[in-house]
Amino acid sequence: MNKSVKLLASCLILFSTPLVADDNDNNNQQISVQKENAFKQWVSNFKKDAVSNGITTTTFDTAFENVQLNSRVIKADNKQAEFSREIWDYLDTATSPKRIANGKENLSDYLNLLREIQFKYQVDAEVILAIWGLESSYGKRMGDINIIEALATLAFDGRREKFGKQQLLEALSIIQRGDITPDKMMGSWAGAMGHTQFIPTSYQAYAQDFTGDGKRNVWDPLDPSDALASTANYLAEFGWTNNQPWGIEVNLPENFNYRNADLEVKATPARWSELGLKTITGGKIPNYGEGSVFLPAGAKGPAFIVFNNFFVIKRYNNANSYAMAVGHLSDRILGGKPFHIEWPRGPGALKFNEKVELQNLLNQLGYDVGEADGIIGPNSIAAIRKFQISVGLIPDGMSNKDLLLKMRTSN
Repeated sequence: MNKSVKLLASCLILFSTPLVADDNDNNNQQISVQKENAFKQWVSNFKKDAVSNGITTTTFDTAFENVQLNSRVIKADNKQAEFSREIWDYLDTATSPKRIANGKENLSDYLNLLREIQFKYQVDAEVILAIWGLESSYGKRMGDINIIEALATLAFDGRREKFGKQQLLEALSIIQRGDITPDKMMGSWAGAMGHTQFIPTSYQAYAQDFTGDGKRNVWDPLDPSDALASTANYLAEFGWTNNQPWGIEVNLPENFNYRNADLEVKATPARWSELGLKTITGGKIPNYGEGSVFLPAGAKGPAFIVFNNFFVIKRYNNANSYAMAVGHLSDRILGGKPFHIEWPRGPGALKFNEKVELQNLLNQLGYDVGEADGIIGPNSIAAIRKFQISVGLIPDGMSNKDLLLKMRTSN
């Protein structure tokens, strides 16, 4: 089977909607019954696919015993957070004093294990710890939804049918191999499992039996060895450079060309030094290989040069904010300091519908971003920069309320 290497973010803001009794209650109940019946039929049909892919009927029947359509999964999958968090709000949580303190405590408690893992996989122990801390609060929040039920619901409900089926087949293979029993295969609504939240395809490709007991047990609440080793193996497979940082905070020269603040633009430390960049203390940029200038809050916030390991972390979770959180948390666990430059805190974050509006305006102004989906990715950032240049703004690619207002008046 195709081994996906992408992990889904396991955090989602959930909102509850009060139920109001009215004349439609019976109809709603009938629809629910119909959907449950349709789900049972889907399970019956999927069983044929599973068996044709090598899953035994015994494994399938055991795994699907008492499995139902899960309303929590449907609601979580369909919810769209109204507000997007600013990078500083995300980092405030990701690198909170409590998470840092817990990281230091776990570093002490598992020092020998982490040293063994670092020696074998050549991945820095504090980074493994940081991922563990972000994914499950060091094993305290690994998820409480049955993975077979979650993935079957996703596969049936339609929007994630292909993903759900692929992950479900792999989850059944994991059970059939004997790594875990169905009742203990718990995780998030999106199918992420264990201490460091692997989805089944990533588990199959990268999970490790570090304890040597014949099982790749990333769920064991008392022993995170296999999970931490699996995470190290994942990072190592994607090119981790041991004993090198994810990035460093830097000072930009006054004449800095903000078109160079792009993760696609890479240069050697010597070249960045020639262009006037210095460390935050005024020194030369250390030679950690090629790096990119990263401005997570635009021209008004702190500036960084990020190196190879930043991009390796993004193979675990493709969000820039996640990669930065892992890197900064790992630094803080080892006693590192907060960033020197303050974040430009303010009420500038765009709502989801405002991001869609911004993208539509960019398209109308001739800056093609494709479908307006509310996701400010590389295409949108590139288009924003072109617009900023056209109106004499610093081309830092940042989307905020000031930019949206400027675009409204330019349309």
